[in-house]
Amino acid sequence: MKTTPFTDIHIALGAKMADFAGFNMPIQYPTGINQEHMIVREGVGVFDVSHMGEFWVKGEKALDFLQYITTNDVSKLEAGKAQYTCFPNGKGGIVDDLIIYKYSTTKYLLVVNAGNIDKDWAWVNEHNTFGVQLENASDRYGQLAVQGPKATEMLQLLTDADLSAIPYYAFREWSFAGVQGVILSNTGYTGAGGFELYFPKEHSQQIWDALFEVGKPFGLAPIGLGARDSLRLEKWYCLYGHDIDDTTSPLEAGLGWITKFDAKDFIDKEFLLQQKAEGVKRKLVHFECQERAIPRCGYEICDAEGNKIGNVTSGIMLPTTKVGVGMGYVKTAFAKKETIIYVKIREKLIPAKIV
Repeated sequence: MKTTPFTDIHIALGAKMADFAGFNMPIQYPTGINQEHMIVREGVGVFDVSHMGEFWVKGEKALDFLQYITTNDVSKLEAGKAQYTCFPNGKGGIVDDLIIYKYSTTKYLLVVNAGNIDKDWAWVNEHNTFGVQLENASDRYGQLAVQGPKATEMLQLLTDADLSAIPYYAFREWSFAGVQGVILSNTGYTGAGGFELYFPKEHSQQIWDALFEVGKPFGLAPIGLGARDSLRLEKWYCLYGHDIDDTTSPLEAGLGWITKFDAKDFIDKEFLLQQKAEGVKRKLVHFECQERAIPRCGYEICDAEGNKIGNVTSGIMLPTTKVGVGMGYVKTAFAKKETIIYVKIREKLIPAKIV
């Protein structure tokens, strides 16, 4: 397994470690997932996300290239802003979802999912008919996500950049904890607010130590991937490999809002236009179980008669409400809000409401 700059720290802290996307990652610490979830919702926690991938795209045709290989309209990005988007795969599916950071019209940073780094790198190179300069910088960066309602106040103690002046989905490259050139990004995967920090990995220990020194009065705690999953599910954020993948279209996944047909030509545009005109046969829905139960990935979703209408893609018992919630694809006829569907758990049909 690969390691991050923080792997030894996680082990020393007693984290339960496991393989995630080929990396030895902390799933939870001795505090447990439920408590870690609440720390982020109510205070501030820090996630090691150094396994994520970073690609630089540079050159005169950088914008044209990104317009072609992604679904969102990159021309709308201003310098210092970020954009959520995806790579369509040429077959109606999704290669990956990602964030684009714009430095200038000739310089962009792409942040991709850890499990897709090699696949994405091959994909962008395969479609680089624009003569842009591509650099896979994934091994050069450490990344920490500092999330929670107290995150900004705490982080402000380590930089003279005015964090309150950086809006959502915007970023600055600034000095942080004595390290130059740290990317301070007002983004995250929790819905709890906060920043994601990108830095040369040789400064990882310095930044970790600085965070936990100023974080003592704020109750800062390390958070594992287990709570990362429960937090993103509570906000209905998709996870690649579960809720979206090479077999799911952006329109089926509810990502029509990042699919800008009128702005440009892009891979799969004609296919997706036809799918939009004809209507999708299935949709990704969010649901809450009406009885105490935990819907797991792969469980069947049925109608009232027990006929299969789809599958669960993600599910969990929420630490905040103690309600089983999930996401899954169902036939379009069953996708309307308030519809009662049934999750098949050990041959029993558990009612769930689409919300």
